[in-house]
Amino acid sequence: MELKIEYLSIIDLKPYEKNTRKHQKKDVDNIARSIEKYGMCDAIGIWGEQNIIVEGHGRMLACKQLGMTDVPCVRLDHLNDEQRREYAIAHNATAELSEWDLDILPDELAELDLSAFDFDFGVSLDEDDTETKEREEIALNESVSVVVECSDDEEAEAIFEKLSEEGYKCHISTL
Repeated sequence: MELKIEYLSIIDLKPYEKNTRKHQKKDVDNIARSIEKYGMCDAIGIWGEQNIIVEGHGRMLACKQLGMTDVPCVRLDHLNDEQRREYAIAHNATAELSEWDLDILPDELAELDLSAFDFDFGVSLDEDDTETKEREEIALNESVSVVVECSDDEEAEAIFEKLSEEGYKCHISTL
């Protein structure tokens, strides 16, 4: 199967009424800034005669915000209805599963200008960052917590027992 980009009028696209992703204003603003700065580099995935958006709801909102009339789309008509719905969720979930490489990211960010975006990568680019120094200077008598997410109470109890047996001071909290 070969993917083909086609340009459609934005008014001809129909958001999926059961879209499981929410887009805050900040998200849409960041997408719009990206489109302004780099162009529309990612087509909106659509399906069926009604041009239902499968993936790209945030891009569509950003394009509307920018006043765009025609947008690049890729047809996903090879999917049946169930596959379309599964793909919409899987497409978004896979991006959430990956992590930033915190050994590389600070150097890459230091060389680039992403100041137009409202991103928080949780890393500091300032070598004299006090928070980093404080973390490095944690005294032995200070307490540092580690949170382990468990799928159920049984798993939490098993991990609690194992760590307690190894001499760690533990407690279980529900988040």
